[in-house]
Amino acid sequence: MLKIEKTTKKRPHEVVQKLKDFFGKGGLGLDLKEETSTCLTFEGGGGYVNALLCKEETVTRVDLTTQEWDYQVKEFASRLG
Repeated sequence: MLKIEKTTKKRPHEVVQKLKDFFGKGGLGLDLKEETSTCLTFEGGGGYVNALLCKEETVTRVDLTTQEWDYQVKEFASRLG
């Protein structure tokens, strides 16, 4: 299991769209199993990716937890900016 915390100046709704584009049907093809305004869970390939978003003063904190998708989560976090 891998846990990564990343902060970005992007707004939460922008981060949600980037998560869907990267991990969802148009990207890696994982199934979006759960979605709220602050939490997304993708499943597939024997693993999962969970993203928890928290809007802070000037940034959005994204807590990513994964099993079996370590490389891809690291790649997503590095591109988030």
